[in-house]
Amino acid sequence: MNDPTDPAVPFAEDPGAGAGADRPGRRRVLRGALAVAGAVALRPLVAVTPAAADPAGSAASAAAVAVRRFGRYEVLALLDAHGPFPGTAQAAFPDATATDWERARRLDPAAFGPNDTWQLDFRCYAVRRPGGRVTLVDTGIGPVGSPASGWAPVPGRLPAVLARTGIAPADVETVVLTHLHEDHYGWSVTPEGVPVFPNARYVVQHAEVAALGPTRTARTYVVEPLLRAGQLHEVDGRTVLAGRARPGGGAITLLPTPGHTPGHQSVLVDGGGDRLLLTGDVLVHAVQLATPAVRYLFEADPETARRTREQLLGEARQTGTLLGTAHLNHPFVRPCPPAAPTPPH
Repeated sequence: MNDPTDPAVPFAEDPGAGAGADRPGRRRVLRGALAVAGAVALRPLVAVTPAAADPAGSAASAAAVAVRRFGRYEVLALLDAHGPFPGTAQAAFPDATATDWERARRLDPAAFGPNDTWQLDFRCYAVRRPGGRVTLVDTGIGPVGSPASGWAPVPGRLPAVLARTGIAPADVETVVLTHLHEDHYGWSVTPEGVPVFPNARYVVQHAEVAALGPTRTARTYVVEPLLRAGQLHEVDGRTVLAGRARPGGGAITLLPTPGHTPGHQSVLVDGGGDRLLLTGDVLVHAVQLATPAVRYLFEADPETARRTREQLLGEARQTGTLLGTAHLNHPFVRPCPPAAPTPPH
């Protein structure tokens, strides 16, 4: 995702916004998104009360956690927040056709709010291994005062949801950040710069960190505090985090999936038979699940993002891999059959 509401900083959490950050084209794109959104559309995003943010004991609590098992791995989908995205869905996906939207509505009807608003989940995942060791994938939007506070429904629920599953911050041994957009790193550190998960190494692709300019919020808010704490761990390319990546074996593997950002990565959980791919922001809306060629307005490199998405979904179909999504209103989804040929987007 990305901060769509800041007219002064183009692609505010876009790690590729270094050298080309001041290009007027990007500024105009964001100003256009703001014009579509309007002040009234933004107001509900920040009007979330603490009671709404903590689903414990509420009607939302049943939806806060979904659990699936993949061999020796237990995967928990953790709902940090839910709310509307600023602006309209058509503005966010300007190339989507009526046919694309029709297919997407069948896949994720909850994404379609009134007046073409886009309703989305903000979701993290925990992978629990034998012995209780935990890998957390992404950390959501964070508390009040986090960088996502200007547009996302903070405070997020992640600490309360983790507690309900029996996972304490000290139990998390690895935090995988799929990319450095603010709705994916919000609970990594406190607003004071203290790592929330004291025993974890925070794993991010080197290309993601290298693309950050020195004043980017992701660098100052999360990267530098983690470096000072000695908890940032950069990897370069495909990396096995746990287990053995071999046929019939079980492993957790990081896969480079660039395009949304330069160093975006996804996480493959291979239980030795059943497989789950945690996609991060390779696809952010069901319209991209239905039609992978559909461009999202805030992709750093739309062409690379399209190729990545098409390859990921094609391989998932061939291998029978389930998808774990960050922003669709279903945590676990199957890749769609290929759509009938359509004109280029």
